[in-house]
Amino acid sequence: MIPPAPCLPAAGAGTGGGAAATGPGASQIVGSRSSSFTRPPPAASRIHLPRLPPPPSVSSSSTPTGPFPSLASSALQPSDEALSSMSPREQTSLLSRLRCWRRARDLLNRLRALPGYVPNPVHDAVLLRHLARARRWAELHRAWLGMTLPPSNPAYAALADALAKAGLARGALLLLRHMLARGVAPDEVSMNTFVRILKDEGRHDDALTLFYNWCDGRFEVDFLDLDCITVDSDGPMQFLLADICDDKFAAAAGAPAIEGQECPRKPKLVVTYNTLIDLYGKAGRLKNALDMFLDMPAHGVMPDTYTFNTLINIFGLSGNSAQAEVLFASMMVRGVKPDTKTYNVMMTVFASIGDLERVLKYYYQIGKACLHPDAVSYRILLQLLCERKMAHEVEDLIEGILSSGCSVHEQSLPIVMKMYVDLGLLDEAIAFFERHCRGKGISSKNFSAIMDAFAEKGLWEEAEHIFCSERGVGNEKDIVEYNVMIKAYGQAKQYDRVSSLLESMEESGVSSDECTYNSLIQMFSVGGFPHRAKKLLGKMKDAGFEPKCETYSAIIRSYSCHCLVPEAIDLFNEMKTSGVEPNVIVYGILIDMFAETGNVKEALHYSNLLEQSGISPNHIVLTSLIKAYSKFNSWKEAQDLYSRMNDMDGGPDIIASNAMLNLYAKLEMVTEAKEIFESLRGNSCADAVSYTTMAYLYKSMGLLRESIRITHKLQKPGLLSDYCAELVHQMVVANIPPDASTFGMIFSLLKNGHVSTKEVLQLESAYNDGKKSAKQAIVAFLFSIAGMHAAALEICEKMLMPQLTMDACAYNVCFKVYASCGKVEKAFGLFMRMRDLGLKPDTSTCIHLATCYGRPGASEGLETNGFIEYRNNQLIMPSHNTLVAYIETGKNNVSVQLVKK
Repeated sequence: MIPPAPCLPAAGAGTGGGAAATGPGASQIVGSRSSSFTRPPPAASRIHLPRLPPPPSVSSSSTPTGPFPSLASSALQPSDEALSSMSPREQTSLLSRLRCWRRARDLLNRLRALPGYVPNPVHDAVLLRHLARARRWAELHRAWLGMTLPPSNPAYAALADALAKAGLARGALLLLRHMLARGVAPDEVSMNTFVRILKDEGRHDDALTLFYNWCDGRFEVDFLDLDCITVDSDGPMQFLLADICDDKFAAAAGAPAIEGQECPRKPKLVVTYNTLIDLYGKAGRLKNALDMFLDMPAHGVMPDTYTFNTLINIFGLSGNSAQAEVLFASMMVRGVKPDTKTYNVMMTVFASIGDLERVLKYYYQIGKACLHPDAVSYRILLQLLCERKMAHEVEDLIEGILSSGCSVHEQSLPIVMKMYVDLGLLDEAIAFFERHCRGKGISSKNFSAIMDAFAEKGLWEEAEHIFCSERGVGNEKDIVEYNVMIKAYGQAKQYDRVSSLLESMEESGVSSDECTYNSLIQMFSVGGFPHRAKKLLGKMKDAGFEPKCETYSAIIRSYSCHCLVPEAIDLFNEMKTSGVEPNVIVYGILIDMFAETGNVKEALHYSNLLEQSGISPNHIVLTSLIKAYSKFNSWKEAQDLYSRMNDMDGGPDIIASNAMLNLYAKLEMVTEAKEIFESLRGNSCADAVSYTTMAYLYKSMGLLRESIRITHKLQKPGLLSDYCAELVHQMVVANIPPDASTFGMIFSLLKNGHVSTKEVLQLESAYNDGKKSAKQAIVAFLFSIAGMHAAALEICEKMLMPQLTMDACAYNVCFKVYASCGKVEKAFGLFMRMRDLGLKPDTSTCIHLATCYGRPGASEGLETNGFIEYRNNQLIMPSHNTLVAYIETGKNNVSVQLVKK
């Protein structure tokens, strides 16, 4: 991260409340939950974003600048005398500046009526553009028929451009056929227009073919297959088809007038090069784009700002950010002045790879270049900061945006909201919504995205709050919002609220779409209501929608989970009757359903149907079949399926391997099981199920030491100590003494478990010193923490026999065993016996003894209240009466104060 530019002041530094503050009168969400996470404190390296100068205010009466001085509104209706004194170029400029198609039509009629007016094809082209942009198709047809000159390149180019921008690209391309039929060969402007339209339609090869043909002096359109272009019989361009089909029109047209043109031709306009460079970039032909750029000066065409912006964009977004920076530097060297879009392009390039430092670098340079950030600049930076969850910086930037007189772009609102929700800052999210979204005319699409941020987290109340919030004028809820709300209720299992939502939807006149039905069916299927989901499937069909395989799959899965086998089969048959082909997932559900019930015959039947339909079974299907065979111990058939999985990509997965391992374990096929297990271990794929299965296999075979060694490899100490204790108990019963490796594994398990380190070290030290009672004490300790109290007591009774001697470690273990069993008197008697023998009690002794009295925190209290103390490096123990009085007063909540650690 880089520091802010020193010449620019920080925006909103330290306020931290830009997006979080609620506006006056902001309504509060009923029952809103507090934030799940605490807002992180500002870091020392916090980025202070500069507050750039505000953009210049745009007056409503201002007009675009151009080669001529701006005209006042009164000058847009000049007198006939003023019109007559204008040059054709000035007249064209005046026509272009008008914003109303009626004024443009009236002005052109006045021009035509002037004495000495020479028909100008450009004037006709400007009017056609006005009419197409206003979608006044009847007037456009009349203007087309009323042109004083036959349609020429300016008219075709202007009309094609306007039609494409109005979303009528097919009608625009139809003009090419009209030009060919009339014999009008495209000039560079019209050729560039049609190439750009084809590029925007994604028809890159066709665009390049049209360009190369033009360069060769040929005008051919057969490769475009324009005959296949369907134009509505009542559509705006129907009159073009009528002209093309008119025999008289075609006979009078002649061949395109391309003779005498210089061939091969090269573009002379920078706009053409810009279009072609962008075309090559969109087609992924970066070398051709760069060659076209380098070819420009040789033909007397100098790159402009748009040229560099296009090149930087296509190289940067193709992953070549270094080349983008080289082009930016070249732009500066050539004296081509960057504009705001240039910096936006550079920001976009580095935002795409998550390089915040360079994004900020070019963001700062906007102000240094005396330019102004626009909505795109803010949107790029906001998105990257939100992705990084940098809430403070986002709020600073938003305050800077507001201070400059702008507002947060609508597309950025869901991004900021999602950041707050992901951070758990729900109060800040709602406050931001109240300030920037409520009643602001936000589109339904962005409302849906905001709701979805809450829905993904299961926060249905917050999503509902957004759903019910006030909209701007003319912004009504659409079906997408209802679908998101259904999703929110489904995620939170608030099924009862769905009914009222659907009623509200009907009252609002919003019709369910395919997504609505799919969401409802998915919700009820996952929620365990397959019958309700099935009813919705019928309604979906009645509404004219065709359910897809995924829709049927959700209900079939729900039937399967509830063991409703006949219903699942009926729906499967209905699915096939409806013409929807089941996929591998549907077959897998049915096969697994029968496998779980042990119905191998039916499982194999649907497996055969799967393969007959041309679908190869996946890992899930084969694993289900292995499970089915396992029910009947059919290991050979299961083994064949497992071998088949070895030939599939990735080989058998862990689920299939464990299923096979379990089958071999059931049949005590140690060699086969060991082979699979060792393969899993060699590939680092073995999991807890694999280890546990092998451990139980060895245990069932009486190979207890092998079982313990396998158990030792697991990473769940609590469960493992229990299992290990059970195995050691079987060894004791079978009179198999644990060896050194067994004790080593026990120590390892105890160290990784929730056992006091001091106790484990004491046991380990006694074992290493060869103390007589150490081994028995270790086994008793293991049994005690595993809850095997009877076995632990039995060992303690044996150790306490008069003819045996014990050390302090063994006494501590006995204390622990008695404490765990609640045998208080035996514990204290053991304590007195220890003192009589001259054994010095340690802290563990006292802690276990205090635990016998069932007093939570007693051991801590003994230490902190001075009952356990050291004098002259010797532990001074309390008397029996003192200890009992202390614990009893604690039980009765008397004046003893426990100071817990």
